[in-house]
Amino acid sequence: MIDIEKIRADFPILKEKVNGKPLVYLDNAATSQKPQVVIDSIVNYYTTINSNIHRGVHTLSQKATDAYEEARIKLQHHFNAKKSHEIILTAGSTHSINIVATGFTTLLNKGDELIVSTMEHHSNIVPWQMLCERTGAILKVIPMNVEGELLMDIYTELLSNKTKLVFVNHVSNALGTINPIQEIIDKAHAVGAAVLIDGAQSCPHIKPDVQALDVDFYVTSAHKLCGPTGVGILYGKEEWLNRLPPYQGGGEMIKQVTFEKTTYADLPHKFEAGTPNIAGGIAFGTAIDYMNSIGFDNIAAYENELLTYATKKLLEIDGLKIYGTAKHKTSVISFNIGNLHPFDVGSIIDKLGIAVRTGHHCAQPVMAFYNIPGTIRASFSFYNTFEEIDILYNALIRAKNMLS
Repeated sequence: MIDIEKIRADFPILKEKVNGKPLVYLDNAATSQKPQVVIDSIVNYYTTINSNIHRGVHTLSQKATDAYEEARIKLQHHFNAKKSHEIILTAGSTHSINIVATGFTTLLNKGDELIVSTMEHHSNIVPWQMLCERTGAILKVIPMNVEGELLMDIYTELLSNKTKLVFVNHVSNALGTINPIQEIIDKAHAVGAAVLIDGAQSCPHIKPDVQALDVDFYVTSAHKLCGPTGVGILYGKEEWLNRLPPYQGGGEMIKQVTFEKTTYADLPHKFEAGTPNIAGGIAFGTAIDYMNSIGFDNIAAYENELLTYATKKLLEIDGLKIYGTAKHKTSVISFNIGNLHPFDVGSIIDKLGIAVRTGHHCAQPVMAFYNIPGTIRASFSFYNTFEEIDILYNALIRAKNMLS
């Protein structure tokens, strides 16, 4: 069960006012808000144990190292990775994807094929296009239907012994669709292809088990999970991470350096060059603890209630059209009202204290599919309320009347 008043009390920003109105924050797909315990974790690091990590002999360095590596273990357990060194701490999902995309430069040949879906975020499209330019590999695309669901029969047809890598988001940031990643992974493995799943939008709602999925790579960002910006993870199976070359050179990722030859450190340090976001990594572990204390089953159930209520309420507005009506969705509603421009609607309701996202949501191929410039996107989290949905509804009515 969700104790909404207790949870909302954990988030200091929810007491803020915007343009003189109580904040109604419905832009959670872009970034989540942070509970006080995560904020305190960052402050505590810089206040009490600020020091560089690994190989330091002094007490502060040892304490900071322990806290950072404890966070890695928390993340290992949360995602059920087999080994802690399969969790690479990165700057976020985009960084994680680029590590893999760059590494595959040495593993692909001209004519090899990669498969992506139509509904990807740009961060899970552009790095692979760049990889194709470097290697001569061919990028193929899984299409979708008007409901915002992938056409899995076409995906099956695209797979062949030329397929080397498949990369798909677990949840669409633009539509909220939950993709059938288990089927995608199993079919890719049947032809010998590796799979990368972008979990940036799924992890706030779903607790993935990377061993049960048998996924080769899984990425996400802390700031979607009530954690800080600038930190995320790349999960990779040990055998794959050992095959990929280092992404960056520098301190921490080396075993021995001479001018004649450098040898690289073992996992995970091989992919963690330089001083990391230490406070962010520690706070990521705190955020995971916080969300697990609420329970992901409880979060999913409550957010589904919000989604159901908001969908019914918003469809009462004449001319409102929802994009993305998949059977399996997370708590995202992407919509337009008649011919009103999303930016104009978003600007008006911002004056009423309501934060939503407008535009193409870094998913331009999705917008091109629907032949629209963008949408208004309301995305809900476990600290949102039914009353806030009513406020959104009334604000949209007001915006519609002002712009019509």
